[in-house]
Amino acid sequence: MASSSSSSPLGETNETRNWLELPRDVTAMILHKVGAIEILESAQKVCTTWRSISKDPSMWRTIDMHNPGDLFSMPYSLEKMAMHAVDRSCGELIDINIEYFGTDELLQYITERTGQLRRLRLVCCYDVSDEGLSEAAKKLPLLEELIIIFGNITKEGLENVGRCCPRLKSLKYNDHGSLCFASDDEALAIAETMPGLHQLQLIGNKMTNRGLQTILHGCPHLESLDLRQCFKVYLGGALEKLCSERIKDLRRPHDSTDDYGFDTTVYDGFESCDDDSVVDDSVDDVFSYGGYSDYDDYTKLDEYYDLSDFDELFFGD
Repeated sequence: MASSSSSSPLGETNETRNWLELPRDVTAMILHKVGAIEILESAQKVCTTWRSISKDPSMWRTIDMHNPGDLFSMPYSLEKMAMHAVDRSCGELIDINIEYFGTDELLQYITERTGQLRRLRLVCCYDVSDEGLSEAAKKLPLLEELIIIFGNITKEGLENVGRCCPRLKSLKYNDHGSLCFASDDEALAIAETMPGLHQLQLIGNKMTNRGLQTILHGCPHLESLDLRQCFKVYLGGALEKLCSERIKDLRRPHDSTDDYGFDTTVYDGFESCDDDSVVDDSVDDVFSYGGYSDYDDYTKLDEYYDLSDFDELFFGD
């Protein structure tokens, strides 16, 4: 018997999936994974069902405005789009990520419309100032996680966040590493105002051993500590032992940054270099100065000098 001309090859069907027939919760999950920008710019315009789901406040409890950073090529205003997304949350917003376009005005807009925020992510937001973050922090008593990757926030902003956000458990405060400059300002601000921290990431921070000791003393609940590219921290002896005993997840200054995901350019004050080209010569040079050449000898050094004075002994003020 001749086969029907309508028959399909083995394993193939003529059926097509009708996306409009998916359960509402499944569609909502798919749209949420698409992201806030794509929902507002295109997905909500597909059909009335998708638009209805896109206007549900539960869709906007988490707002991720991830973008490539090329703001001049975008045909829309990310700041206005973020404000519209915040409005749709109807006060239910608990997590927001703003990258490259965050400003003091946008932070004010966000905090005036939600008191439930648990997580705030500021990536390359150079238009967010200490004053702007400080004012926002006053309205974020439930904040548990703050992420600041590059930007202009200093110890002042950190201090005010610590004082206003007593539930803060996780802080990422990352910058470009520096081979020349040293400062414990931010470390002291963290240690003095954020005793409840469990996770702390300080990639590229300029703190010294003194700053690290202060953090370990002021943040007794720390379980995770990331010190990558903190080139003025020299672990060894008692300080190394203390970190190893206290911290479950410890990333050391010269550990790899391959999994970091952001620019790892290191600055030496005059020119920059890639992270992979940074050679760990500084520690050997320091120990050679005092007649010590390896980490075993560093233990001997630790027996005679208070580690809090380590940088002053070798580098001065």
